[in-house]
Amino acid sequence: MNNTKLETKHYSMNYGSFRALEDITIQIPEKQVTALIGPSGCGKSTFLRTFNRMNDLIPGVWVEGDVTLEGKDIFKMDVVNLRQRVGMVFQKPNPFPKSIFDNVAYGPRANGLKDRAQLAELVEKSLRGAALWNEVKDDLGKSGLALSGGEQQRLCIARALAVKPSTILMDEPASALDPVATLRIEELIRELREKYTIVIVTHNMQQAARVSDYTGFFYTGGNRTGKLVEFDLTSNIFTNPKDKRTEDYITGRFG
Repeated sequence: MNNTKLETKHYSMNYGSFRALEDITIQIPEKQVTALIGPSGCGKSTFLRTFNRMNDLIPGVWVEGDVTLEGKDIFKMDVVNLRQRVGMVFQKPNPFPKSIFDNVAYGPRANGLKDRAQLAELVEKSLRGAALWNEVKDDLGKSGLALSGGEQQRLCIARALAVKPSTILMDEPASALDPVATLRIEELIRELREKYTIVIVTHNMQQAARVSDYTGFFYTGGNRTGKLVEFDLTSNIFTNPKDKRTEDYITGRFG
């Protein structure tokens, strides 16, 4: 496997007395796309949000085990710094009610960048990185909310890129989009892999097979606790899974 970017060892997460995730050990490689698949409610989005500590915002959450970014314990990191390094793109596009320019410039400004020329350069670079520049370059003052759904999602990706993360988490980033916009997002994910580590949660197995290098299959038993059943190269998961539950899921026997 390539260099490990994110890693969990015997990681469990609890909401009060409810165990949401149990004993997950995984190594997510650098500059690859890792897909997390599994039936609804199996904990894959909860697990994804571990890596930028979004779960910290939920009352009563407590964790066990280790979670590291480049070998460093994320729970000992400054959370603002962590979220600069680990960006997030959500299921539903959520641009701010601001101009396209101000959406992308928001993070860098919050981090203290004030120089207009440097901001303009960074906004252009981020929009190019999100494959949106050519569509919006002549109208950066337009509201981000006026864009189409697919353009809004690419704007949110540009906004994530602008703070110069090394890792991007994507929680079902194309599930609210039409097939054409979905294809653009998938193409973009493949391009971004050259510079970023990407972890994507998707309910669409065909999408996981198309865009990812590695796949983790999550499953929950009768107690509703999410577990990682299998993690391997995507080609192996889809053609030669080791666990019967993985095989049953990808062949459509359940889920």
